[in-house]
Amino acid sequence: MSDHITVVGTVVNDPERRQTSAGVPIINFRLASNVRRRDEATGTWVDGHTNWYAVSAYRGLAEHALESVRKGHRVIVSGSFKLREWEANGRQGVAAEIDAVSLGHDLLWGTTVYRRSAESSPAGPNAGASTAGEAGPAVHADLSESWAPVPGEEATPY
Repeated sequence: MSDHITVVGTVVNDPERRQTSAGVPIINFRLASNVRRRDEATGTWVDGHTNWYAVSAYRGLAEHALESVRKGHRVIVSGSFKLREWEANGRQGVAAEIDAVSLGHDLLWGTTVYRRSAESSPAGPNAGASTAGEAGPAVHADLSESWAPVPGEEATPY
């Protein structure tokens, strides 16, 4: 059984690319997620316990993540969560794994520029556009030029 989970954390190694025998691309990386709380007595932020996750992504998500995500980036990962028991060299343990279905940068800590890939663009000249009676915004081919990050601003923790 697997549950759906969303985790915010820090990528602790550059994603590694592999592929299945059928040629399906896969990336793997480790994610560290910890809770921070403000110590009222000292007025400082204190790190709590860290949870560690093995994250995998497949196909187009893997290729996009490989181009976009690096060690040290703060990301949000959503996907299927599994606990897997393992044994190696006389040791045993449990690994927390996430098969990602969605992955992106945490914009609380920085900015990013979105660029739609050619293969993920909707088909047809009006695909994704709203028409009378339909809900949802129109889809634009290139959203990266419609905004720019504010230089010099820094994200603050909650």
